[in-house]
Amino acid sequence: MQPHLNITEPSRAAATASSLKMEVRHLSVTYKTSRAVKAIDLPVYENRVLAIIGPSGCGKSTLLRALNRMNDLIPGARVEGEVLLDGENIYAPGQDVVDIRRRVGMVFQRPNPFPMSVYDNVAFGPRLLGLRKKSVLDEIVEQSLRSAALWEQVKDHLGQSGMALSGGQQQRLCIARTIAMEPEVILMDEPTSALDPMATLTIEDLIQRLKENYTIVIVTHNMQQAARISDFTAFLNMDSDRAGYLVEFGPTVDVFTNPKEKLTEDYITGRFG
Repeated sequence: MQPHLNITEPSRAAATASSLKMEVRHLSVTYKTSRAVKAIDLPVYENRVLAIIGPSGCGKSTLLRALNRMNDLIPGARVEGEVLLDGENIYAPGQDVVDIRRRVGMVFQRPNPFPMSVYDNVAFGPRLLGLRKKSVLDEIVEQSLRSAALWEQVKDHLGQSGMALSGGQQQRLCIARTIAMEPEVILMDEPTSALDPMATLTIEDLIQRLKENYTIVIVTHNMQQAARISDFTAFLNMDSDRAGYLVEFGPTVDVFTNPKEKLTEDYITGRFG
């Protein structure tokens, strides 16, 4: 029997009426001699939420990091295949990796505010890009915090340390810090796993609002969360060599209520993983 999940039929039409923002083509990532993911083909649709699910160790975070070349920072990591952003391969020679990471921002599993004020956390990236005019920075900080649904809570405490905020507020601060860089895609690696249920729901509501302006890819272990917030779902599993591969991809309503693969059904119903 399928689990009860909070997804509705209209989500299928909403999911499919979109254009490609990114495309993964035959992507494999190897760490020294250990292959983490292999031969993955995956579309990422504009202004939609893609959830990547699968058991621990199947390469979900590796795949996510490949979308903005974060794996480049890991010694011994090697990437084969292509990742297209607006039709252009981000792994092609001569690509500006700093610009790629600006266009494809990352929010990590645990909130990681810098040890500085709320204001300076959000202004950090724009300053790094050379912005110095206070009025411009003020506007960026306010708009980013508004977009992250945090402005009303911190507008009178912008000089307070970002590390003094609650866990959920810290994660929204990190989202605001990402938004301040004007990304086109936001990657989220289990962004609510360290948060309490109320903070989790706040972040989930925020993700639904953010997709109006951004394309979002989220890794999550929470099946209910994937069903609630995503338009598309990609299910990864491990092969016999422990390399992650794509089992199934499709509109979330289809993957969760009418999966094509028996392995997908077994995973989402809790038979393994």
